[in-house]
Amino acid sequence: MTKIVLAYSGGLDTSVIIPWLKENYEGCEVIATCVDVGQGDELDIVYDKAIKSGASKCYIVDAKEEFAKDYVWTMIKSGAKYEGKYLLGTSAARPLISKELVKVAMKENADYICHGATGKGNDQVRFELSIKALRPDTKIIAPWRVWDIKSREDAIDYANAHGIEVPVTKKRPYSMDRNVFHLSHEGGDLENPANQPIDDLCLICTNPENAPNVAEYVTISFEKGNPVAINGEKMEPLALLEKANEIAAKNGVGILDIVENRLVGMKSRGVYETPGGTLLMEAHTVLESLVLDRATMSYKNQVAIKYSELVYDGMWYTPLREALNAFIESTQQTCTGDVKMKLYKGNCYSVGVESPYSLYSEELVTFGEDNVYNQMDAEGFINLFGLPLKMNAKMKIKNGIDLF
Repeated sequence: MTKIVLAYSGGLDTSVIIPWLKENYEGCEVIATCVDVGQGDELDIVYDKAIKSGASKCYIVDAKEEFAKDYVWTMIKSGAKYEGKYLLGTSAARPLISKELVKVAMKENADYICHGATGKGNDQVRFELSIKALRPDTKIIAPWRVWDIKSREDAIDYANAHGIEVPVTKKRPYSMDRNVFHLSHEGGDLENPANQPIDDLCLICTNPENAPNVAEYVTISFEKGNPVAINGEKMEPLALLEKANEIAAKNGVGILDIVENRLVGMKSRGVYETPGGTLLMEAHTVLESLVLDRATMSYKNQVAIKYSELVYDGMWYTPLREALNAFIESTQQTCTGDVKMKLYKGNCYSVGVESPYSLYSEELVTFGEDNVYNQMDAEGFINLFGLPLKMNAKMKIKNGIDLF
C-alpha cells in the first residue's frame, strides 16, 4: 500500500485517523482531502493541521456552488423530507464529497479511500455506496470498524496523547456536521431523548424565544422550481442560500429535534439547524400547491417519500434516483412564481402566492354569484362517484349483512 486518500474535515475523528493510519499501515502516504460544502471558518486551519498531523498532502476542494445548485436545489424541488421532517442536509452532501474523493484518488493513483464514519452510523453506507458507484475497484478503510478506540472520549484521549488539537471536549462532545445547508448535533446528553437540548446548543439559529418580536416578511421567487431571488434581488444559488440562512436563522426558523430511524437499524436522536432550507422548502411547497394539478401533486408527494429514503440510504448514484429525478424535473416546468412568507419566532408560513401558471380560478371557487359553474352538475358526479358504495350496500342488505 502506498497511498490512502482520507476524507478529512479537521474534526475529532479524522484528526486522529491520520496518525493512526501512519502507525498501522507502515510506509503509507496519507493524502487528506477536504471538500468545502460550506463548513465556514472550520476550514481555516485544515491544511496546516492535516500536514502537522502527518498527511503528505492536503487538497481543499471548493464545491460550495455545485452543492447549492445541483444538490440543495435538487432536494428543494423534490420536496423530500426523511420521515416527514428531516431535510437531509448531511445525506445530500455525502455523494458530492464522495465524488471529489474519487477524483483525488484517480489523480493520485491511490487504491484506498479512508473515511471517519462510525460503524453505527449512516455515513459509512453513503460514502462507500457512492465510491462503489463511481470507482468500483477502490478499497475502503473504515477505522471505526477496526481500531481499539471505542468512544469519542477515547478519541479525545488519543488526540491529546499525540498532541493533536480537536474542536471538541469531554464537556461538549457533540458530533457535528456542517455545510451551507445545515448543521447537525448528535451525541453527548442528546443520546437520552428525554433530555432537553442545552440552551446554547444551536450555533446558527437564534433560539425562537430570543428572536425579534416583530414578524419579518420575505418574498421568494422561483423559476422552474429553482429559487432565483429574494425580495426581488436575483442571486446565484450559493449567495441565495446564504441569504436565506441569514434571514431564517435570525428569526429562529429551522430548528428540528427528532428521533429518527437509522439505516443500520437503530434509532438515533439529533438536533438539526436548517434555516434557509426550511424557508425555501416551505415556500416551494406552497408554490406547487398553486401550479400542480391534484393527481400530479399527490403522486409527487409519494415520490418524495421514496426519494428521501434513497438519499438518506446513500443511493444517490442509482438508476432509480435518476429516474425519479427526471419525473421531478418534469413537474417543475410550471413551478415559477413568487411566494410571500411570514417569519416569526421559529414559525415560517405563507401569506401569499402568485404564478403565471396558476391553476387557481377565483371565478370557480367564489361563494358569490358566478356564471361559470353549474352547481347542478354536482348531482350527477356524486351519483357516479358513489355508485360503487351504493351497489356494495345493496349487496349487504340482500345477504342480511349489518350495515352499521
